[in-house]
Amino acid sequence: MSGDRLTPLQWRILRALASPGAAWTLTGGAALAGFHLKHRPTRDLDLFWRGRKDLGSIPRTIETALVAEGLAVHVLQTAPTFCRLSVTGGGETCVVDLVAEPTAALEPPMTFPVSGAVLSVDTPHEILVTKLCTLLSRAETRDLVDVQALLEAGGDLNRALTDAPKKDAGFSPLTLSWVLKTTDFGSMAKAMGWASEQFEALARFRDSLILALLDAGAPE
Repeated sequence: MSGDRLTPLQWRILRALASPGAAWTLTGGAALAGFHLKHRPTRDLDLFWRGRKDLGSIPRTIETALVAEGLAVHVLQTAPTFCRLSVTGGGETCVVDLVAEPTAALEPPMTFPVSGAVLSVDTPHEILVTKLCTLLSRAETRDLVDVQALLEAGGDLNRALTDAPKKDAGFSPLTLSWVLKTTDFGSMAKAMGWASEQFEALARFRDSLILALLDAGAPE
């Protein structure tokens, strides 16, 4: 798609898996990079099967489809609800995460035509809620960047904070504010080779987000 930030291999993988009736939904950074914001590249693809308690035979089916496409596939990690694959082709490697999520999406995914099939892609709001929950558990710079971009693109923070406990029962704005305040995003940014101006802009956003979270979590 014009202007997207996905790599040729990532598109090749999506086309290989976008068969009619495919039950997975693309989410996370790849959904933003390829279909919504197109604000940054991503190193992986996140495919979710919602309404399932486990993946069952899905990883094997996915691996077979990718090998048939001429790609090399290696299983990096596997569990009943999660499988991580390393997929290589054309001198490029991509991590593909397969996830079974027993809960339904907050809202129906969007659909895009890909290679004669329809690709399901999480909405920006769905991804914003997921990113807020993810920050609570791992607090990585890329997730903060995505939250900033989603909010600047018109995302509704208050609505997302209301919906977040539906995905993570332990979520609270006050807890997330504490995580953001105590996480050393500066060291992460330095390790990624960020310029000081780039990190300072993100730090200002983090500080403003913390204030918004404190305000949202304050008793009425």
